Amino acid sequence: MDTTLAAALAEVVAGLEKSESFVRLVLSGRRRNMQTPTERVDVKPVLIKGEIKYQLTQSDGRAMTTKNYGPAEFIALNLLESGFANILLELKNGSISIRITKKGEALVHKTNDTFEVDLSHDRAKARLLDPSDPFLIEVGISDKSGKVKVGKNDKYLQVEEFLRLLIPSLESAISAGHIAKPTAASPLSIVDLGCGHAYLTFAAHQYLIEQGIPVKVVGIDVRESARLRNNQIAEKLGIAKSITFFAEEISQTTLKSADVVIALHACDTATDDAIAWAINANAKLALIAPCCHHDIQAQMNEIPEPWQIISRNGIMKERLGDLITDALRMQIMKLLGYRVEAIEFIGGEHTPRNLMIRAVKTGAAADSAEKSRYDAMIALWKVKPALATLLNR
Repeated sequence: MDTTLAAALAEVVAGLEKSESFVRLVLSGRRRNMQTPTERVDVKPVLIKGEIKYQLTQSDGRAMTTKNYGPAEFIALNLLESGFANILLELKNGSISIRITKKGEALVHKTNDTFEVDLSHDRAKARLLDPSDPFLIEVGISDKSGKVKVGKNDKYLQVEEFLRLLIPSLESAISAGHIAKPTAASPLSIVDLGCGHAYLTFAAHQYLIEQGIPVKVVGIDVRESARLRNNQIAEKLGIAKSITFFAEEISQTTLKSADVVIALHACDTATDDAIAWAINANAKLALIAPCCHHDIQAQMNEIPEPWQIISRNGIMKERLGDLITDALRMQIMKLLGYRVEAIEFIGGEHTPRNLMIRAVKTGAAADSAEKSRYDAMIALWKVKPALATLLNR
């Protein structure tokens, strides 16, 4: 329902003042023409030395920071009015969700659901995936005794960090109304394009199911051997009804739609195929980690001044080409109604390809200046992105 923003925020503050009933607060998204102090804020009550504190965890897309405040002290921070577009408050006896529109109006949804309070204060970073999980053993990350294999630790951490990005991104998209709340009759649909050994495919399926989120997951890979192997694992784990694999080219897959698209390290223009598929399928959330950017690099023949001070060095020209490629990909998505950002999804010590494009379909029309910037970039570098060709733009 619609209500005044001031009244809606006052109701959230009133809920926060009831520390004995407070369960969780999530702030995400960004209001139009406003800059948030951080990418996302999660707040939960914790019991420290017999006193309830509000534990604030913030993410800037690269790192997480945590700090504890007294309830009144936290409310005084006034984070509710610091530019976040989505506000979710959960109390023991109900919840209130606020989405702030472009016009600054409040769209409010309330429930009478019951929520449980967890007052534990765990300083250690909890693992999302138990190394002994059967799927980790089957895909080859853990050994038969349930320990992560030597040489697979980076892969294990990569999967963990991906889930740490997927879950809040998904929750934010659902709370903002961009993705319908999944139900058993209408489960969340996820497609992993270029799934390979399906580490992420299985991880997303198993973790979301464990969280009580109904899902239907599809993995696409060009290799028939990958399809056979992954479907056999699904059968062995008893989950073949909700996860399946196809041997198809991304650009020619028979799959037509999905709520969420993931593509981790699809090589060169396969990343463009994945993004183009996501756009054409009207996917509401896309998490894309690009790899091997050869397309634009091969077109960088006439280097505009003064950029030659960078491009005369081979390795620097290559990295510049990477940045131009991904910047143009993101700009195209922005022009087509996505809110797009580039984030680091895992430390560079684990993989050199650690940039991720996160895009949420909001349907918002981009400013005309954004189209002008895109055109100017294309003209300056005299390039034609593969993604633009795939989308006939």
